[in-house]
Amino acid sequence: MTTIGVIGAGTMGSGIAIALANAGYRVVMVDTDAAALVRAAQYIAENYAALQRKGRLDRAQIDARLECIRTDTAFSAVAQCALVIEAVFESLALKADVFAQLGATCARDTILATNTSTLDVDAIAAAATRPERCAGMHFFSPAQIMKLVEVVRGRQTSDATIESICALARAIGKTPVVVANADGFVGNRMLLGYRREAEFLVLSGAAPREIDAALEQFGFALGPFAVSDLAGLDIGVRAKHERAARGEAPPFELTRIPDKLVEAGRFGRKSGQGYYPYTGDRAGADDVFTSIVAGERTRLGVRPRAVSAEEIVERCVLALINEGARILDARIAASADDVDTIWRLGYGFPAARGGPMRYAESIGFTEVAARIELFAATDPAFWQLAPYIRQRANRV
Repeated sequence: MTTIGVIGAGTMGSGIAIALANAGYRVVMVDTDAAALVRAAQYIAENYAALQRKGRLDRAQIDARLECIRTDTAFSAVAQCALVIEAVFESLALKADVFAQLGATCARDTILATNTSTLDVDAIAAAATRPERCAGMHFFSPAQIMKLVEVVRGRQTSDATIESICALARAIGKTPVVVANADGFVGNRMLLGYRREAEFLVLSGAAPREIDAALEQFGFALGPFAVSDLAGLDIGVRAKHERAARGEAPPFELTRIPDKLVEAGRFGRKSGQGYYPYTGDRAGADDVFTSIVAGERTRLGVRPRAVSAEEIVERCVLALINEGARILDARIAASADDVDTIWRLGYGFPAARGGPMRYAESIGFTEVAARIELFAATDPAFWQLAPYIRQRANRV
């Protein structure tokens, strides 16, 4: 496996290309938009220039890595690649179309990997002619830096395919964790509940800056609202709308705060405003945000009250623990250690605390169950105690 194809020349595709070239692989990056390939080349060159300024690479090393990456607008350019990674826009229809074209273009033994972060890997693989050679390979952004890869096993994915993808991930310095195909897999499935609880804490009376500060004090590098602004609110809202268009209801009630922010043109840092206005350094809430929150409080019947930093941490972290436990109950992840690895390496859960499931062990599952049952008294639809926790708390 010496030449790897990458379909899609956006930030994720470019980051994957860099990670591969850094490990000595030859890369063929394909995008039907020639202008996107030009932008990708600029992004890649700027990435390496920054490393040179920091003294991490010299000019000869950079030139060698740049020579590993070539671009093309035709799918035929990846026909002879041993493995092709699709990294296009997060749309099921678009990704399925790419897999259909790859299935018709590539050799029968080519492995096809989709970088989807939430979509149905089996539905994408079905568009190709050999689903046993298809799997998910979910990189985290920026792909050239983040160490985690969720390797998603579809219904028909062969063991050999999984082994090959894991071997490639390790060869480029990543930690692969094999997970089952499910909405959001492990990481983003847990993230949905974590962010949901953070948003309901805003409705309860806590400001985004207070929630972020409490979780950063707990050990996260960034709180959930700072992360959302950095990633772009429009991405998550678009994914939610696409899920709704497929007739897939969310697993629990969500606020419309991010939707309303996006409708107001507030996409996060890239637009200058999101949960925070960025005219200053993470300034306080403004009138637009205050109005959105007030409207959501009225719609959902939430009365504001005082919220402590301790409650913020408890509710957000217990939301992670409970969803992690449900994932283990459903066998989406093979072990609690896998859940912890995903959240440490992919989402910045404080390494000193081990991960959500290890943290649950440290405070005791009996206490975890008691706190969740307390929250369930006022929000039973969301706080349903996972059997995994119930069993470990001896409440069978």
